[in-house]
Amino acid sequence: MIKKTFKIPDMTCSNCAMKIESLEDDLDGVKRVDASYHKLQMVIEYDETRLTEEQIIAALKKKGYQAVAV
Repeated sequence: MIKKTFKIPDMTCSNCAMKIESLEDDLDGVKRVDASYHKLQMVIEYDETRLTEEQIIAALKKKGYQAVAV
Protein backbone atom coordinates (compact mmCIF):
# COMPACT_ATOMS: atom_id res chain seq x y z
CA MET A 1 0.00 0.00 0.00
CA ILE A 2 1.08 3.53 -0.77
CA LYS A 3 -0.35 6.85 0.40
CA LYS A 4 -0.26 9.78 -2.03
CA THR A 5 -1.49 13.37 -1.96
CA PHE A 6 -3.03 15.10 -4.97
CA LYS A 7 -3.81 18.81 -5.31
CA ILE A 8 -7.29 19.34 -6.75
CA PRO A 9 -7.62 23.09 -7.44
CA ASP A 10 -11.19 22.96 -8.78
CA MET A 11 -12.74 21.31 -5.69
CA THR A 12 -15.07 23.99 -4.32
CA CYS A 13 -17.39 22.45 -1.71
CA SER A 14 -18.14 19.51 0.55
CA ASN A 15 -20.21 17.88 -2.22
CA CYS A 16 -17.11 17.92 -4.42
CA ALA A 17 -15.16 16.23 -1.64
CA MET A 18 -17.83 13.53 -1.29
CA LYS A 19 -17.82 12.97 -5.05
CA ILE A 20 -14.05 12.59 -5.03
CA GLU A 21 -14.16 10.24 -2.03
CA SER A 22 -16.45 7.96 -4.07
CA LEU A 23 -13.28 6.89 -5.93
CA GLU A 24 -12.99 4.36 -3.11
CA ASP A 25 -15.96 2.52 -4.65
CA ASP A 26 -15.02 3.16 -8.29
CA LEU A 27 -11.41 2.02 -8.44
CA ASP A 28 -10.14 -1.45 -7.66
CA GLY A 29 -7.21 -1.33 -5.24
CA VAL A 30 -8.18 1.81 -3.30
CA LYS A 31 -8.18 1.36 0.46
CA ARG A 32 -9.06 4.89 1.58
CA VAL A 33 -9.73 8.37 0.16
CA ASP A 34 -9.82 11.58 2.21
CA ALA A 35 -10.69 14.77 0.33
CA SER A 36 -10.62 18.28 1.80
CA TYR A 37 -12.05 21.21 -0.12
CA HIS A 38 -10.51 23.57 2.46
CA LYS A 39 -7.04 22.31 1.55
CA LEU A 40 -7.93 21.63 -2.11
CA GLN A 41 -6.37 18.21 -1.86
CA MET A 42 -7.04 14.50 -1.67
CA VAL A 43 -5.03 11.86 0.17
CA ILE A 44 -5.49 8.39 -1.26
CA GLU A 45 -4.18 5.07 0.06
CA TYR A 46 -4.02 2.38 -2.59
CA ASP A 47 -2.32 -0.81 -3.75
CA GLU A 48 0.34 0.37 -6.22
CA THR A 49 0.47 -3.12 -7.79
CA ARG A 50 -3.19 -2.80 -8.88
CA LEU A 51 -3.53 0.91 -9.62
CA THR A 52 -1.31 3.64 -11.06
CA GLU A 53 -1.15 7.37 -10.40
CA GLU A 54 -2.23 7.94 -14.02
CA GLN A 55 -5.35 5.81 -13.51
CA ILE A 56 -6.29 7.83 -10.43
CA ILE A 57 -5.83 11.12 -12.31
CA ALA A 58 -7.91 9.76 -15.23
CA ALA A 59 -10.72 8.69 -12.85
CA LEU A 60 -10.75 12.16 -11.28
CA LYS A 61 -10.88 13.75 -14.71
CA LYS A 62 -13.96 11.63 -15.55
CA LYS A 63 -15.60 13.12 -12.44
CA GLY A 64 -14.75 16.61 -13.68
CA TYR A 65 -11.65 17.42 -11.61
CA GLN A 66 -8.05 18.16 -12.47
CA ALA A 67 -5.47 16.55 -10.19
CA VAL A 68 -1.75 17.03 -9.71
CA ALA A 69 0.35 14.64 -7.63
CA VAL A 70 2.27 16.36 -4.85
